[in-house]
Amino acid sequence: MIPADMKLVYYRALIDKKSEYEGIFYVGVKTTGVFCRPTCPARKPKFENCEFYETAKEALLASFRPCQRCRPLSHPSHVSELVQKLVNAVEENPERRWTEEDFRKLSVDASTARRQFKKRFGMTFVEYARARRMGIALKHIRAGSAVIEAQLSTGYESGSGFRDAFSRIMGAAPAQLGNQQILKASWLDTQLGPMIAIADDESLYLLEFVDRRGLEREVERLRRRTKSAVIPGSAPPIRSIESELEDYFEGKLTEFKTPLRLLGSPFQKRVWEQLREIPPGQTTSYADIAKAIGKPGAYRAVAQANGANQLAILIPCHRVINLNGDLGGYGGGISRKRWLLSHEKKWSTEEQTR
Repeated sequence: MIPADMKLVYYRALIDKKSEYEGIFYVGVKTTGVFCRPTCPARKPKFENCEFYETAKEALLASFRPCQRCRPLSHPSHVSELVQKLVNAVEENPERRWTEEDFRKLSVDASTARRQFKKRFGMTFVEYARARRMGIALKHIRAGSAVIEAQLSTGYESGSGFRDAFSRIMGAAPAQLGNQQILKASWLDTQLGPMIAIADDESLYLLEFVDRRGLEREVERLRRRTKSAVIPGSAPPIRSIESELEDYFEGKLTEFKTPLRLLGSPFQKRVWEQLREIPPGQTTSYADIAKAIGKPGAYRAVAQANGANQLAILIPCHRVINLNGDLGGYGGGISRKRWLLSHEKKWSTEEQTR
């Protein structure tokens, strides 16, 4: 049974279409007989016409049918056929510079493609395709090809245009890259909404929910700190964490094995390592962590280090709560923090009873 005060919280999230509540609740609309996810684009019902459920199964058992607009039984980040078609087309010819004629050949409206890619990836389709082309250009340059060859291979007739586009995406002009490190960035779909993972071939550098406030600045700081170019792609640590996250959300995994790269001060690293010592299903406070690392008066600095964590879930900052028992803050949103703690407590209890 969902408490009355939480129903009001969920209703406000429904009105505001807050993506952080994806997977947290479903709403059944008594006037239409359908149930929806929190971000459904349909016109919002009145509060008195809403019934809230923690799972889609509960809504179905209450005789509500799935909404045809938001499709609550599909994955929260279900990729449309149009987006999938265009992603496949880019991979078939990643060096193509897209024109209106290319869209017509695929029977795709360019404005629709722009809108759906913006919603799904936070960038337009043209920006997505350009980033893919630039990734290839960077590969050519690092392999020893001249800048002019990379320019021509990616379809730029103007040298200055190529350098400007390259700089916007990679953060440095081609001639300045040299042996600059490449980090790969991938979009991962999870039960609580999409996440972005950034890694090299050895370690995972970042894992965050894509709607986290300030994520763009976080990625930019990572790029500057590592002096790296961040391009779309995958890497062994990304494939590893994608598999482990699936097991985690299904309650099959309690310890992540994907290698991590911790970028922080010695103090921050001590805090993060201490966070990893918190057992699933348990919580602690900033003050307790400060004592555990031998700095009992540094609880404010511990809180700041906690907030600087770039590896959500893996370094479990969600297991830190206030001394008075309140949940406190969380970069991914309080609703996700509450869900994660409940999820971990449930399967840790099941482990103990086996």
